[in-house]
Order: sequence, then structure tokens, then C-alpha cells
Amino acid sequence: MGTIHLIRHGQASFGAADYDQLSELGTEQATALGVSWEASGWAPTDAVAGGMKRHAQTAIAAIDACGGDGYDVDARWDEYDHLALARATDPTALGADPKAFQASLNRAITAWMGGDTPAGETYVQFRGRVLAAFEQVVSQATSGRSVAVFTSGGPIAAVVSHLLSGDDSLFQRLNDVVINASVTTVIVGQSGTRLLSFNEHAHLPRDMMTFR
Repeated sequence: MGTIHLIRHGQASFGAADYDQLSELGTEQATALGVSWEASGWAPTDAVAGGMKRHAQTAIAAIDACGGDGYDVDARWDEYDHLALARATDPTALGADPKAFQASLNRAITAWMGGDTPAGETYVQFRGRVLAAFEQVVSQATSGRSVAVFTSGGPIAAVVSHLLSGDDSLFQRLNDVVINASVTTVIVGQSGTRLLSFNEHAHLPRDMMTFR
């Protein structure tokens, strides 16, 4: 049996000029994940990260902390352009507090999934590239191998929705609750590909737990 560990990046820099950059807390979250791996004597046999800076920074902090090797890059694990989506619904969304921003984003995602394309990439295109990247990782997760994937909440929600329901019906509910530096584990075996756990974050102290 092989395993896949889908890891959301640490907290990014919401409200800053460059969102795609871990905050100080985000780096601490990623390091805490790696430290928990090292403490249990575990490290991934393979690792891949999306093409965004926050993915790379999370991968580096976690892998360095557990003494693992490097990682490959696959931009198909990149997040959808959530900033553009939110602005399309509310031009002032980026100046709002995180709760108000999330409300604007959720309205935009509903429209996006229904066929609106304010961000350039359609939802169908996003889902297609993510699921194709996931299938490639499934092929890597052969018996005894553990593949760590450093990505974002959207790709994790897309994969889990399809594992649980076979469609996109759970995407938005799952996307709302993925915690920074959390781990979602999938097992790959003779009976197929199955979700083992979602959104694990016991490695994070309570005061380090964030959603955005």
C-alpha cells in the first residue's frame, strides 16, 4: 500500500503586496509539520510542490525540518486565482477583513463553478489539471512509498470531493475549512484510492491554527 499526503501551504501574506509569500506564522506552521514528522521518525519518500512561492516555501521548511530530500515541481497543483475571483464579485474585497473576503470569494466561486470565468481559467480547466496531477501522484504511490504534495486548499478540496462523491458537489464546503499546513491522507492499494483522513492539524498548537 502507498500513501499520498496532501499538504496545504502555511499561512500566506493576506493583505500584503505579495500574497504568494509565507507570513512569519506560515513558516512556523510548515516547520512545525516537519518537526512532527522528524519526531515520529518519518519522512516522505517522494515530494512534489505546486509552482507557487508559498508551495515551495512550505515544502522547504517542512522537508528541512524532517531531514528529507528535495521535491519536484508540478504547476498543475497551483491554486485557482482566488484574488481575481473575489475582485470580480467585489472590487473592494482585498481591502476587507478575512471573513468579509471569504464571503465575497464564496459568491464568486459559486458563479465560477456555474460557468462564469472572470479569472481566465474555467472551473472545468482547474478541476481537470488538478485531477490529472493527482492521477500522476497515484501512479507514484506504489507499495511502501509515501508521496507528499505541497499545494493549496482548492486542489485538496477538488481531489477530496471526487474521492468522496465522484463529483464537485463537496468542493466548496471542503474548500472553506482547509487549515494552513494541514495534512489530508489518501491510501492507494489493491482496493483502489481511498481517503484515510482530511485536514489533520494536531501538529499545530491551537494558537498557530489559521484558515487564511
